[in-house]
Amino acid sequence: MSIIKSHHRLKRDALGLPQIVASTLANIAPAMSFFFGFGLIVSGAGVAAPLTILVAMVVILFLTNTLAEFSKYRPSTGSFVTFIGMAFGPIAGAAASVFVVFGYLVAASSVVVISGGWAHDTLKLFLGIDIPWQLLSLIATGIVGLLVSRGVALSTTWAAVFFYFELVLLLVGALVMLFVNRSSLTLAPFEWSHLSGGLKGIGLGFPIAIYLFIGWENSATLAEETRDARRNIPRALIIGTLSIGILYMFLAYATEIAFHNNAVAIGKSDIPFVDAFKASAAAFLIIAYLAGMTSIFSSLLGLTNSQARILFSSGREGLLPRFFGKIHPRHRTPFVAMWSFVLVAFAIVIVFGWNSKPVDLFGETGSLGTIPVIITYLTTNLALPVYMLRYHRDEFNPLKHAIIPIVGTVLMLFPLWGLVEPGQPAPYNLFPWVALAVLIISVIYGVILERRDPDLVNKIGSYVADEEF
Repeated sequence: MSIIKSHHRLKRDALGLPQIVASTLANIAPAMSFFFGFGLIVSGAGVAAPLTILVAMVVILFLTNTLAEFSKYRPSTGSFVTFIGMAFGPIAGAAASVFVVFGYLVAASSVVVISGGWAHDTLKLFLGIDIPWQLLSLIATGIVGLLVSRGVALSTTWAAVFFYFELVLLLVGALVMLFVNRSSLTLAPFEWSHLSGGLKGIGLGFPIAIYLFIGWENSATLAEETRDARRNIPRALIIGTLSIGILYMFLAYATEIAFHNNAVAIGKSDIPFVDAFKASAAAFLIIAYLAGMTSIFSSLLGLTNSQARILFSSGREGLLPRFFGKIHPRHRTPFVAMWSFVLVAFAIVIVFGWNSKPVDLFGETGSLGTIPVIITYLTTNLALPVYMLRYHRDEFNPLKHAIIPIVGTVLMLFPLWGLVEPGQPAPYNLFPWVALAVLIISVIYGVILERRDPDLVNKIGSYVADEEF
């Protein structure tokens, strides 16, 4: 058995803590997320929008605790699917494999479409070159597919390079805005009195603030290729969440200072950071656009590396068609799952967004894809106490394994409600029903698969990251 399984293992010890932290931060894509999300947060929270980001970071840390605890006991490439399946059984695991992969694929298509859209706008604005965004999205998809399939160390290194370049550009842009507008420096963005409507103001911007952190879970799926995964995965989860939260609050502060704390003007801006930088130092506007390009590309690299591994793990364990579980004989990468993931994401863009504006399709696919992802977060939170009581009862800690996950679940209901509440404009009003339909199909699939394969319960989570042969 061990000889057979050894041929289905990814490359061991290929990544260290710095690499998986960088991959996580690249997946989150702070420039892309902040550019398109901050104006909406300000519209709800007002001048004290950074406080909404702070609250979102704390809530994500509740989720981080859940994934960190799971990773200490059962580090697995399957991540959410493994944890849910081991806690609630094979039907839940099989259903989760379909549901979360659907969510990730749709969310990934938002990055694919904006990669072409942002590159198109950048080339046209600064070079006068007008290349169709669809072609640019295809080029980005192809490059990402080649990089991720040729080795996790190679693709993670490139994701890190693009991320840190993006980070430097963002910090330079923020510092320039603060220097130019130094006469307007104030602590108002961090004062409760400037929060529109108090707690209600936080609630209005909270769903978008949570969306800024999507990708925080990236490192968990890299467990099989990470050195000392039981130690480094939890550390990467915490470091990544804290780092990105602090960065967002700094960028938010700089943007508001550049707008002289005019919440109305920020709310009306499509991309507040870019408009603020343009007003502060128009000659260096290229910095903001380059930050956006590197952010989007590094995100596409990071999410394909991470999220495609759930597809791979589900195929390897028999939850999804087994060809997704194939590994490249030379590079030891899940190349079939990776190419399938990124090409399907591109196909979603072409089929549903050929005549759409990239920014519109970005918002639509991002919103639809986030619904299954958040539901998966909630389910994983509830799975932690069940898992601990079933497999590690003697190590059960009421605070870490019950109270924190339950509180995190309750808090995550707020952004979920923001995505599914009635009365939203089309097509957003249809997305909750689409997610519900996919969930029902996923459960039916799980029931059928469990009946066809009675041994499925023993296959879920059978590949532990640091298992020795």
